[in-house]
Amino acid sequence: MTDAVQEIPDKELLFRHNQGDEHAFSELVKRHHARLWAVAIRVLGDQEEAADALQDAFLSAFRGAHRFRGEAMVSTWLHRIVVNACHDRLRRRMVRPAVPTEDNTLDILSNERGGPAPDPTGRSDTSLDVHAALEYLPVEQRLALVLVDMLGYRVEDAARILEIAPGTVKSRCARGRARLLPYLAHLRNPGDSPDVPSPKGGGRRS
Repeated sequence: MTDAVQEIPDKELLFRHNQGDEHAFSELVKRHHARLWAVAIRVLGDQEEAADALQDAFLSAFRGAHRFRGEAMVSTWLHRIVVNACHDRLRRRMVRPAVPTEDNTLDILSNERGGPAPDPTGRSDTSLDVHAALEYLPVEQRLALVLVDMLGYRVEDAARILEIAPGTVKSRCARGRARLLPYLAHLRNPGDSPDVPSPKGGGRRS
């Protein structure tokens, strides 16, 4: 890929892909792969599942590029497809969340911000605890928390990706933090141990 092609805007690359350019979509993948991988690995917490979800998402984007109408940025469109792929996988394994309590888990979640996490087996105990706790959230709250609190997306950007109102993003984040508190309290008080019930059932919409 030449420097000139690398400078082509995303929407132009997608247009070229739809016109049969064999290299245009590969350039889009290269540009956005790192950020999309960060979303998938933090939402799913498992390297193999994240890789499969990302592969499914790119295949869906490749085949469905003709449906892109240009109302959103291409990066937002790609994020939406990845989130949907993760959403499908989460629904198949979701457990019932805990009862909400006070909203004071933001600092712990914020500490999980950063670039792509290629290998979850290398995470700290704190990171593993956070991702285990996320399993107890309804899918919609988990997606909002990952985008806003862990990856640092602006509420407005998360809203565009999730196709919901900014106020709904804020509400889901607040409820998600409250639900996580019982599972993350021991991270603020190292002498305590998390009181986590055995997983059962499926997550509720919220």
